[in-house]
Amino acid sequence: MSYDKVTQAKRFIIGTKQSVKALKAGEAAELIVASDADPRIVVKALEAANEAGIPVSHADSMVKLGKACGISVGAAAVAILK
Repeated sequence: MSYDKVTQAKRFIIGTKQSVKALKAGEAAELIVASDADPRIVVKALEAANEAGIPVSHADSMVKLGKACGISVGAAAVAILK
């Protein structure tokens, strides 16, 4: 599951804006997007992942994705770094 990938990752970036930067810089290996995130928020990250040919996984919940990252708020997108 996507949460396991985040908890096992050594390096990751939390948030859509930072994820887009990592994707465009070629630093990301995978993008994880919360299914309950507002599509208007994550669309740029999804487009950047598509352009870079990076795989996209989906998590069920922003809150659970945030907890997997070790933060107390929800996360719409997380980029796992290479």
